[in-house]
Amino acid sequence: MKNLSYLFCLLILISCNKTNENKAVLEKGISLELAQLRKQQISDIVYQLDFKIPKEKTSPISSKLFLELSLNNLENDLILDFNEDKSYLKSLRVNGNTSEIKHENEHLIIDKKLLNSGKNSIEIFFNAGETSLNRNEEFLYTLLVPDRASTLFPCFDQPNIKANYKLRITAPNDWKVMCGGFEESAIEVDGFTEHTFAQTDLMSTYLFSFLAGKFTEEIKNPGAFDMRFLYRENNQEKIDESVSEVFKIHQNSLTFLENYTQEKFPFQKMDFAAIPPFQYGGMEHVGAIQYRQSSLFLDKNATQNRKLSRAKLIAHETSHMWFGDLVTMKWFNDVWMKEVFANFMADKIMNPVFPEINHSLSFMMTHYPSAYSEDRTKGTNAIRQYLGNLKNAGSLYGRIIYNKAPIMMRQLEYLLGEEVFQQGIQEYIKTYKNSNADWSELVAILDKKSEGNIKNWSDVWVNSSGRPIFYEEIELNDKGNVTKFIIHQKAEDGLDKIWTQSFKIQLIDERGYVKNINIKNMGKSFDITSATKDFKPGQVLYNTNGFGYGVFPVYKNQVNTYKDIKDEVSRGYQFINLYENMLNGVITPLETYNVYLEAIHKEENELITGYLSGRIQHIFWTFLNDEERYFAQIKIEKEISIMLEKDLSSNIKKTLFGLYKSVAFNPIGCSNLYNIWNKKKKIDNLFLNENDYTSLAMKLAIFKHPKSIEILEEQQTRISNPDRLERFKWLLPSLSNDESVRDTFMKSLLQKENREKESWVQSALNNIHHPLRQQTSTKHLKSILEKLEEVQLTGDIFFPKGWLASSIGNYSSKEAFEILNEFLDENPNYNPILEKKLLQTTDDLLRAQEIKK
Repeated sequence: MKNLSYLFCLLILISCNKTNENKAVLEKGISLELAQLRKQQISDIVYQLDFKIPKEKTSPISSKLFLELSLNNLENDLILDFNEDKSYLKSLRVNGNTSEIKHENEHLIIDKKLLNSGKNSIEIFFNAGETSLNRNEEFLYTLLVPDRASTLFPCFDQPNIKANYKLRITAPNDWKVMCGGFEESAIEVDGFTEHTFAQTDLMSTYLFSFLAGKFTEEIKNPGAFDMRFLYRENNQEKIDESVSEVFKIHQNSLTFLENYTQEKFPFQKMDFAAIPPFQYGGMEHVGAIQYRQSSLFLDKNATQNRKLSRAKLIAHETSHMWFGDLVTMKWFNDVWMKEVFANFMADKIMNPVFPEINHSLSFMMTHYPSAYSEDRTKGTNAIRQYLGNLKNAGSLYGRIIYNKAPIMMRQLEYLLGEEVFQQGIQEYIKTYKNSNADWSELVAILDKKSEGNIKNWSDVWVNSSGRPIFYEEIELNDKGNVTKFIIHQKAEDGLDKIWTQSFKIQLIDERGYVKNINIKNMGKSFDITSATKDFKPGQVLYNTNGFGYGVFPVYKNQVNTYKDIKDEVSRGYQFINLYENMLNGVITPLETYNVYLEAIHKEENELITGYLSGRIQHIFWTFLNDEERYFAQIKIEKEISIMLEKDLSSNIKKTLFGLYKSVAFNPIGCSNLYNIWNKKKKIDNLFLNENDYTSLAMKLAIFKHPKSIEILEEQQTRISNPDRLERFKWLLPSLSNDESVRDTFMKSLLQKENREKESWVQSALNNIHHPLRQQTSTKHLKSILEKLEEVQLTGDIFFPKGWLASSIGNYSSKEAFEILNEFLDENPNYNPILEKKLLQTTDDLLRAQEIKK
């Protein structure tokens, strides 16, 4: 009897354990456990998808999936991901047999009893999910990174299960369609065209996409093969200036990458599309890259910096064809790998194309300020992060991945040597092409080729967060000569870690003699005493080659001389380092502001001028107190106005005009801006396009120009592109000087259906929460914070941070600080990933409480 009781209890325990295991696997999202189980379970996947797009935006898209796959075992039920309501699923057949639909926690469960060992087929009729199907009246496009494919159709939505796709899309006759495969046929039926496409190359679900709508089409062969370009731009000047250049940049990038990786272009085609409201700069879909339209189409007066940014964006997305699409990370904790390689390769590709640009300076100005802006915060994270569920993958993206990681990779390349580094990358591509790899597998390849321990090196650079603070230990003798000079580093967060790295410093003695010193593979300390014998230091300039990473010492009595440094990289980095020291309380905001304002009068480099302009604006609005800002505003309006009348390059003038437009809100400045907008005042060598005038009209409304209503009405008549006009009209309530109108609009953004066009939403938030309007908009901050979790669930990967940066990220007031603290106190167990985003975007708000005391 006891044995029977024991056996009964054991069966219950086993049953409970199995139930608990199923619950763990079937949690919402895609757990790491489920991903690992499926990777062992399934293979040889082909998705045959049929989407019927109606003419009406509000009508559902009737769809069909015929899924073929092989099962390696029948130990478990087959679990597909479908993050939509069960009602979207209409019917299910498994191996020809009708089955009930079992849908739990965003998953479709196929009973293992209906499955075969080996080949299987599953047929599902369903309505396409709408979450990531960006539908507009005249076009739609999918954007499925990182886990949004399962919001569109049932699938295995994880990066290490690659598949082929066969696609059929029925769309209105006047719509064009693009996807990852070549079009095989187009049959017209009753006002619609049925487009059938050939089987795609192997890809992960997040790289699957299609685009359909009213687009202009260009097909060109820039060298390797025909490429197809879809766009909606109608400005003929921009089209003439941009289309051929866009093809050319894709070809240049492709050629470089084939040579660098020694791997031919790995896919059947490389088409691309420009989409007006696209959420990102670009997305590397296999065979059908998508870009934000404004990033590609430039007019003849575009600055070199804008042209370089476009070129690097295209090179970035093209690099993904090898780094991300051909070799894909196993799990999204290594999403940074594809991004760092794309950025790193983009820099290499474009350097020879723009010989007139200082690329060391460009690299530094692109990556360092941006990396520091997150790494200095309490919300910083390691380059490589833990990810337990794919639903949180979007929160891994940020400036640490896009900007700190390339800095790390440049240090790694220097440590290994360029030739050895390239050989390692070639082996990595060859070994893992059409498959998946993680960081440890790349490290293992590089470790074999290095005399050092790359694993230990990467543990700090890749697996740890934060940055070092450098400081000096100096002793002088009675004559004032150096007898001891040691440079030390410590972690800013107080933890015990050291970033092995290399950089240069420059010693300038009181007689003006200069001595340059290479600091190579510095650990905790670096002794340069022998190089400073009989030296009386007047100034030490750190990181003069812009190679090191961290916060370096500044000599406060010498910061006014930074503008006179001849070397552009050194000059640029001293300005960057000065700002970081200001945030750490070493020097005041007003002192820093004055250094920058004086420097911008003399600066001739476009990149440095752009940095100075941005910092001047930010300090002005965020860190100056009311009295300081009052006097600073009068001075800067006058000085920049005078500079705009000087004989300066068009690029510098455009940057200075952006600065003037940001801060000239007094009556004199507003009057000048109005006269420029209505074209009664012309500034020589300042070329403004339609977008510039639109931006200026919006700024005049925020500055409360007496004629702001008429300005906004007139500007509508000037906008020639229907997509841009739609955006402008949508933003109008956020520009209103009627507080109740802005309040109603702000409250509408708390509803997810009003946040579909995320870039528009961020622009609206910036309008509502502009510093001049914060007395009336502070009241919305609590609801904005309370809505963050929903924003993460319903928005794309960059939107949660954008939601915060465009609202509470604009504040420096005590009232906003108190609202933030109250929210954190009321939510002690808040989502840690979102809390990091919140701490990143409110770092200036936190620091301002100390700085502005």
